[in-house]
Amino acid sequence: MKKLTFYILSILIIGFAGCTTKTTINQDEAGSVITDYLKANPEYKTTRFNFGEIKFSSKSDKLDLAKYKILESKGMVSLKLKEASKKFLSKDSSFVYQITLTEKASPLVLKQDEDKATVKVVEYVLSDEKPVDFSQVNSSTSKVTVSLKKVNTDFAPFDKDASENSNFITKTYKLKLSKDEGWKVQK
Repeated sequence: MKKLTFYILSILIIGFAGCTTKTTINQDEAGSVITDYLKANPEYKTTRFNFGEIKFSSKSDKLDLAKYKILESKGMVSLKLKEASKKFLSKDSSFVYQITLTEKASPLVLKQDEDKATVKVVEYVLSDEKPVDFSQVNSSTSKVTVSLKKVNTDFAPFDKDASENSNFITKTYKLKLSKDEGWKVQK
């Protein structure tokens, strides 16, 4: 009888120990939680992009026209020359182009109006070089600081406030332990 009671008590203790959730987190687990979060909620930088009928001057808008032509060569936009005119006794000419976004640009376009669109110019992804830095605040919360490297999109030349001071950003996320789902990023 004592053996049977001992076995039943042992099974109950092992069963309760197996049901408890894991309250500690290590560097690899924190990295995988952040990676999963970034897949569902990517970090990016946006700008406004003009398209439609745009007039370019051959002198003053030469660089802007070159940006659009680069996008055309990558298949993101199509350019159709509608009108070209040369000013009398001048070296300056003006060109009117019809610029249309293509299907290839759709993953980078977040919002589109009649002649402007909000596009991604930089996407941030988890850096492989710098490890995840985390500190466990208590048994159910942790703070994780990660380095996100900057990946320029095809629309990056149109970023008006492109500061190239660094090619990464550091971001801190708060992780919370959920009994049902495990460690998750708290918004």
